[in-house]
Amino acid sequence: MVLTGAEIVVRCLQEEKVDYVFGYPGGAVLFLYDELFKQDKVRHVLVRHEQAAVHAADGYARSTEKVGVALVTSGPGATNAVTGIATAYMDSIPLVVISGQVPTAAIGLDAFQEVDTVGITRPCVKHNFLVKDVRDIASTLKKAFHIASTGRPGPVLVDIPKDVTAQRCEFEYPASVSMRSYNPVVKGHSGQIRKAVQQLLEARRPMIYAGGGVILSNASEKLTRLARLLNYPVTQTLMGLGATPSSDPQFVGMLGMHGTYEANMGMHYCDVLLAIGARFDDRVIGNTAHFAQEQRKIIHVDIDPSSISKRVKVDVPVVGDVGEVIDEMIACLEQMQARPDAGHLDAWWRQIGEWRSRDSLGYRNSDEIIKPQFVVQKLWEVTAGDAFVATDVGQHQMWAAQYYKFDKARRWVTSGGLGTMGFGLPAAMGVQLANPGAPVACITGEGSIQMCIQELSTCKQYRLPIKILALNNRYLGMVRQWQELFHGNRYSESYMDSLPDFPKLAEAYGHVGLRVTRPGDVEGAIREAFARKNDLVFLDFQVDPTENVYPMIQGGKGLNEMILASEDL
Repeated sequence: MVLTGAEIVVRCLQEEKVDYVFGYPGGAVLFLYDELFKQDKVRHVLVRHEQAAVHAADGYARSTEKVGVALVTSGPGATNAVTGIATAYMDSIPLVVISGQVPTAAIGLDAFQEVDTVGITRPCVKHNFLVKDVRDIASTLKKAFHIASTGRPGPVLVDIPKDVTAQRCEFEYPASVSMRSYNPVVKGHSGQIRKAVQQLLEARRPMIYAGGGVILSNASEKLTRLARLLNYPVTQTLMGLGATPSSDPQFVGMLGMHGTYEANMGMHYCDVLLAIGARFDDRVIGNTAHFAQEQRKIIHVDIDPSSISKRVKVDVPVVGDVGEVIDEMIACLEQMQARPDAGHLDAWWRQIGEWRSRDSLGYRNSDEIIKPQFVVQKLWEVTAGDAFVATDVGQHQMWAAQYYKFDKARRWVTSGGLGTMGFGLPAAMGVQLANPGAPVACITGEGSIQMCIQELSTCKQYRLPIKILALNNRYLGMVRQWQELFHGNRYSESYMDSLPDFPKLAEAYGHVGLRVTRPGDVEGAIREAFARKNDLVFLDFQVDPTENVYPMIQGGKGLNEMILASEDL
């Protein structure tokens, strides 16, 4: 078959069984849009900003096991997409972003809407391509999907000049990919795995530390089985929530800057640590020098060898797919027919029980003013913990992580590494399209929601019944919290002085808007919202503007130097 470059791109997407492409048209991609119009297998979702296109593709990918796809034009289309690409890169989310480019003869001549997209995105993609020959489109897209979804996942950008989409050549989609320079290790080293299991069995104060890699490799059930086999406590990073059920008594909560007391103390004082699909980032372990003061053996399982011993020196590195390694660990345990020392383990669980008794997530509820933690707790109760929850970034994100208990993987969709405001609503759109009929909540703040609020228009066009819970405290809450605690109450530019009437704004877009001002109305409002199965409902909760996120660890401090409440200051 002889096809145009644009036809080839669309055929490649069909071959990859792509359901949705999130995008925004422009001059450099008009041939591609013309071909999308002529077929009905790949559905296009018209967003209102290219950042939202990539966030929506990201949300789609996080809530499924598929690669998200976005399509943007050249110049500002590509630069608008960079924030979404960087967000996916930091959290290792598999995306293919197709960008238009000016015709090949105009590249480098400062043509209209020209930027060096490959150069601009190089630091924040797993890989990128500039396709200058129509005959390379099919093989390049095959490589892009392969690279995005294998090894440590990530975004791959394919930049295609306009003239290349108009040229013609014979089309054949490659059946497989062979790349000499790219061959990620999947199976872990058996000797290292046996050594890791032996270390785990000898532990007196063990801890399992799970990150987003467990979710990405679909290894949640396997990790849960391993944890129960050993009866070891499990803590999870922000990106790892749902890696094991949050309702499981072995789960000691999220760790890190706003983690629970028992998780952080357990992490700090354990003698053997199994880190699996996690990267010891600064928000998790704080000061590395402080963390290194306690003697412990560290086993680190990750598919990316560059993540191992990057911030913390480990004793037993295991490079491989998390699921494959856990399978071999379980087989090794069963073969050895050995179990941990019950006496030491009982003593360790008693210690964890003492730390738990501090109730570090306790807060003073009120009958007069809505507490943001209370809203999240009520959302969890009303949805029976079964909702997909997307968030923006800030205080509301931390409260969502602390008080919504995730028993299933891929239900928690948030920007971790980059911390991108504006992520929540477009990501929720991708989640809703990937999971039609499922309850999808977007927990946001009055600051974050305004970053991509134009996507309420997209939600109307595609009838996406997302429930938006805005914890409206009239401040850029996390900024205000740090200004209160560490900058002498000087609230420099953190007060939202001219907020719109959010319910009326939602109604202007054709949705349902509700304002909630009293604690007694919170549960009823959430129930009403979720009862309206076909409507997007914007819930504007007027919450306590003085509430802070606790526990917290000040930057540069150690895991055992936590502020549990305002009384500790």
